[in-house]
Amino acid sequence: MSMDEDELDAIRRKKLAELQQYQTQAVAEQQYREQVQAQRQLILRQILTPEARERLGRIELAYPELKENIENQLIQLAQSGRVKSMIDDATLRQILERVIPRRRDIKIERR
Repeated sequence: MSMDEDELDAIRRKKLAELQQYQTQAVAEQQYREQVQAQRQLILRQILTPEARERLGRIELAYPELKENIENQLIQLAQSGRVKSMIDDATLRQILERVIPRRRDIKIERR
């Protein structure tokens, strides 16, 4: 092998090592995200009734970014000990009424 081929081999090995490290990091990050999501779901299962969890799931369809914010607030309340009993559907509806923006009706008047 000539010097150029040796250098090329070294560059290839280095690049392959970098790609393998990147892939390992990506897998680790994915596992971490899945673990965090599983913990979130466990906490929500402990503080929400099945009906309230179902409503929260339907909220995700209309307001995906809002659902995560509401989940975060509920989890913080639970972790701080402010949730004394399970949150039922009626209580969740009251929370959502305060958080979800009101629709504004637009009327067009012609003269």
